[in-house]
Amino acid sequence: MNEVLEFLKAAGTYYLATVEGDQPRVRPFGTVCVFEGKLYIQTGKKKAVSAQIAANPKVEICAFKDGVWLRAAGELISDDRVEAKKFMLDRYPSLRAMYSENDDNTEVLYFKSCEATFSSFTAPPRTVKF
Repeated sequence: MNEVLEFLKAAGTYYLATVEGDQPRVRPFGTVCVFEGKLYIQTGKKKAVSAQIAANPKVEICAFKDGVWLRAAGELISDDRVEAKKFMLDRYPSLRAMYSENDDNTEVLYFKSCEATFSSFTAPPRTVKF
C-alpha cells in the first residue's frame, strides 16, 4: 500500500473512474493518504462522483509517471469520522478554503480491497493487493 501511496503522490494527479448507469466517468484527483492502515482519497459529497461511488463503490484509479503507469481497482468505503477528515485536510491544507472536517460536504473514502498493478513497456506487470 505504501508503494501505491508514494507512486500516486509522486505522480501528483491520478484519474478516478466510476460509472453512472452504463456511462463511465473519469476525472482528475490529487488527494491521497494512509490513515489507520488504509488508503484514503477525498472529495465533496455534493459532487456527482460522490453519488456515483455511493451507487456503485467499485472504482479504478490510474496514474502515470516516468514511463510507468499504475492501475488500482477496488471498492471505496465512506468514512464520516471527523478524525479521518481532519487527517486528510491536514495533509492538504489548501483544501481548507473549500472543505472542513466539520462541514456536511467533506467526504473521505478508503479502499476496502484493492488490486494495484504497476506496468510499463519495458518490464512485466507487477500486482500488489491490500
